[in-house]
Amino acid sequence: MLDGLREAIIRGEHQPGALLSEGTLAETYGTSRTPIREALQQLQTEGLVEVVPRVGSFVREPSRRELGELFQLKAVLEGLGVQLLAQRGRVAEVDLLRDNLAESERAVADGDVERYAQLVHDFHGLVIQGADNSRLAEHYQMLMNQLAYHRVVMNTLRHPGRLGASLHEHHEVFKRIVDKDAFGAEQAMRDHVRCSEREAMTHREQPAPE
Repeated sequence: MLDGLREAIIRGEHQPGALLSEGTLAETYGTSRTPIREALQQLQTEGLVEVVPRVGSFVREPSRRELGELFQLKAVLEGLGVQLLAQRGRVAEVDLLRDNLAESERAVADGDVERYAQLVHDFHGLVIQGADNSRLAEHYQMLMNQLAYHRVVMNTLRHPGRLGASLHEHHEVFKRIVDKDAFGAEQAMRDHVRCSEREAMTHREQPAPE
């Protein structure tokens, strides 16, 4: 139940600021309010939920500063991950990344944002998996949960031109992995993360539609 609720928040099924009713969630997950309350407390610790005493629990959205800090960490962790992967040479994840890019090209050609967003998630996950560092993977997963990355990606990919730009950035990262250029791969990944951060910040600055 905890994993399911966490995933629902990360994927944007519960939008930032939304009230998380204990009663409604208990019905949804077929359980009592006690495990729901415990799950909400855990998600508060992880930074995904804000619990307001005597008011309720709400989906928490990182402040602008927090979002920037999370992206800084993302650049560091993914930069390290791609560097380690490039140093390993021809491992299974390299072929999986090639397949991912082929599917991504089809998704971009079709304008399929939902499909491409999932492929983005898979691309970065394969990089971390291919780094073969369990501690890196553990810290990376915690970061991605706090960032609610799927929700961020879905928002940024709707910006004009972002689909194609993101795919191009992935190709640049992959080229350096194949070339075993660890430094170049890290730099390309950091550049990609900075572009994603800029798009995410731009989205936050846009006024809500009236």
